[in-house]
This record gives sequence, structure tokens and C-alpha cells, in this order.
Amino acid sequence: MRNLLIIKLRYIGDVLLATPTVRAIRAARPDVRVTMMVNRGTEDVLSGNPDMDEIIALDKGSLAAQSRLIAGLRRQRFDTVIDLTDGDRSAFLSWISGAPVRIGFNDEERWRGHYYTQVVQSVSGVRHRIDRDLEALKPLGIQAVSKDPQLWLTPEEENSADQLLDQLGVQRSQSTVILQPGARYWFKAWPPERFAELADRLTSQYGCQVLIGGSDQDDDLAQQIRQMAKSRSIIMAGRTTIKQFAAIAKKSALFVGSDSGAMHVATAVGTPVVALFGPSNPAEWGPRGGAAEVI
Repeated sequence: MRNLLIIKLRYIGDVLLATPTVRAIRAARPDVRVTMMVNRGTEDVLSGNPDMDEIIALDKGSLAAQSRLIAGLRRQRFDTVIDLTDGDRSAFLSWISGAPVRIGFNDEERWRGHYYTQVVQSVSGVRHRIDRDLEALKPLGIQAVSKDPQLWLTPEEENSADQLLDQLGVQRSQSTVILQPGARYWFKAWPPERFAELADRLTSQYGCQVLIGGSDQDDDLAQQIRQMAKSRSIIMAGRTTIKQFAAIAKKSALFVGSDSGAMHVATAVGTPVVALFGPSNPAEWGPRGGAAEVI
């Protein structure tokens, strides 16, 4: 193995949870060139990561764009592909890359298993997603030393976060707590009135500044929570890049939010986390790597 492609075509949290797998490869085989392919919009959680040499951000695009992508993959002459996605599209890309060794998952026992030269065998019982991804390294004889996800920040990215905090009127002398009310699916979300009550308690009992995070799609929800609360929270939903959010989380005393990519980002930078889980299983998707409490 000299030229490796890792594929993870999922969401921000999924990509971040794959970083222990990449780190294990780099530690065991520093001579291998590592490229990682992820969906466009998730690549920022990997930027600056010293365990990989190249990041390919995948767009859906037109048929012509897809043809160019396939041609580009074949030109790179990967000798090994590890597909951590467990999906039809990624399985096809693994096969069309032309790599002679193709390792992937096929838990649903679908036709895509034929695209791999080796299918990772399912393990009985619930396993954390990090441990599951690491199973893909067994055929290569590689074991992980550390299983904590990592996200790298540059001084420039931290300075950018400081500038945003100043624009938002955040007082540096006070502790900040991030509330992240949004969730990809409604049934994963805690009710907004609970977040409003929590914001009031954090402000009145602990003197914290409360920042309400989220994407631009969460702005209405953030406004609703601020209106419900008696205290004055600061809305940063829709205002941050992934790296700005990570840098702000790193400076914060606490993160409280639902099962989401933001939860994993906060954990990766060492912020204490209170993770609010609904139907998803924390044994599989819970925060890893830092002080965390799952409710």
C-alpha cells in the first residue's frame, strides 16, 4: 500500500468521527500517501489535519462533472481504497477508481458488496461509529492507538473567531456557554422552551453569557428561544464557519446540544459537552474524546 483513498460521503459529524481511522493509518504507515474524499460542505473539519495529504470535496454536479471526477480518480492510480460510507455511490466510486484493493462495508448485504475486494464483516451488538470505522483497518493489520476525533485550528482561524465574538458583543471577561438547539431531524431536537429556561438559569445562577448556535436554517429557532427567555442571549446561528464555530467552542465553558455535527466538533476541541439524545443511540453516536454527559 503506497497510495490510499479513504471515502466518507456523509455529514460533518461522520467525517470528524473518521479522523481516528486516518490517524491510525498515518501512525502505522507514514510512507503512505493518504487522500480523503468527502461531501462538499464537510471538508473544513479536515483542513489542516496533518494525517492526510489531499482532500477531495465531492459535488453532485452534472453527468459531465461526474465523468471528469471518475477520470481524475483513475489518473491518481490509487492502489487501495477504504470506503467508510456504506453507500451505493461510494461503493461505485471505489470500484471505478481502479484500485486493486477495495475495502468497504455492506451491512445491508446489498449488491454493492460486489464492488469491493474485501467486505468488512459485521460485528454483533452496538458499536460506536469510531470503532466501526476502525474495523476497516483489520485487513491491513493496522490498529488504533488513540480513538479520539481531532480537529485542527490555525492561529488565523482562532483570530477570525475572536473578531466575530467582538462583532457579536461577547464580553471576554465572562464565561460563555453554547446552546445548539437545531437538529437535522425534528425528532432529535429538544423543545425550544427548555432551551430558553436553561439560558435563563445559566445567566442568573452562573453569570454566563449564552450563545445560541446553529446554521442559517436555525435562525428562526434561535430567535424564538431568545424571545422566550427572560435573559438576553446572543445569536450566532448562521454567522459562523465550521472553523469559527470550533474556535468559539474551544473558548467556551460548556456546550449543550442535540446529537449533531456541532456536538462532535465541540468534543473534538476539548469543550465539556452535555449531549441531548432522542431516538439515536449514544452508544453508537455519542461524544468521544472529552468530558461529556449524555442525557
